[in-house]
Order: sequence, then C-alpha cells, then structure tokens
Amino acid sequence: MTLVLVSIGSNIERDHHVRVCLDALEATFGELTLSSVYESEPVGFVDGRNFYNLVAGFHSDWSVGELQAWCKQVEFANGRLEGSPKFSPRTLDIDILTVGELTGEIDGVLLPREEVDRNAFVLLPLAEAFAEQRHPVRGVDYASLWQSFVEHGHAESQPLWPVEFSWRCRRISRTGVAP
Repeated sequence: MTLVLVSIGSNIERDHHVRVCLDALEATFGELTLSSVYESEPVGFVDGRNFYNLVAGFHSDWSVGELQAWCKQVEFANGRLEGSPKFSPRTLDIDILTVGELTGEIDGVLLPREEVDRNAFVLLPLAEAFAEQRHPVRGVDYASLWQSFVEHGHAESQPLWPVEFSWRCRRISRTGVAP
C-alpha cells in the first residue's frame, strides 16, 4: 500500500462539498489523515469566491490512472462540469499531489503535482499534516519547504487562514488556530 496525498478545494457550497469528498474518500480508501481546512482567496482568478482547501492522505494500491479516474468521477458527481475553464468557480476539486515516491508523467498525471511547493493553499496543509514527508523530487520535507516559502516572502502574497470545520463529529480545524 502506498501513501497517496490529495488536495481538496471548493468555492461553491464549500462546507457541503468538502464533507461529501471526505465521506467518499473514507468510504473508498479507509482511514484518512487530514490537515486543517483553510480559507484562501482564489489564485489565478480574476473574480471568484474564496476557497476552502485541505490535504488528505490515505493508503492505496490503486494505479495512478485509477486514482485520477476516481477523483474525476467524484468531482463530476458533485456538479463539476467537464471542460470548465481552469480558473473558474468549482463545487469540488480533487488533485493528486503525490503517490508514494512516483515521479514523472504516469497515466497522464504529472507527479508530484507542480503546485505542491508553489501555492500556500497546498504547501501549508502538507507542512501541517505531513511535516516529515519528503517531496519526491526535491527530497526536502514539507515543513522545511513551508519554512523556506515563508522566509522568501511567498506566504505574504498568498494569505490563508484556518476555519472552523467539523466532519463526522470530529473537529478538523478551528478559526484562528494556525499550526
């Protein structure tokens, strides 16, 4: 079984769609490790509602192609429109970040996902929940990548903040409590 890390985002009915995604992940893959849920302004959008973002980890023996097909099926089942513009509002966005130590293009998916160390809404949740895991290409743990991101001033231009969020009677995050 391999550790799979995915990012989850929503800016339409955010609470509902994040919970539906977590339910589907748990029902399919079992126990999840979750970061806090963060709110952030949309990156790359000219206009749009703020997003909720988090990272989830689980173990799977599925191929990258099977994982990608599952993610897309869940997105479409929750109102994501096929062929919608990249920088448009979305009910649910599930992106595969890493699958173990795999690198390169596998089954049409580039691993690790390029935004892992470029976007605060991905890197901070990774640093929080998977601090000691190492980026498969850079070989640096996510806590150190986040620290470097902050030290170079990138975090200031991509503000995000934890939000109050519970799932299945479990508090995932709370307002104003950052790691």
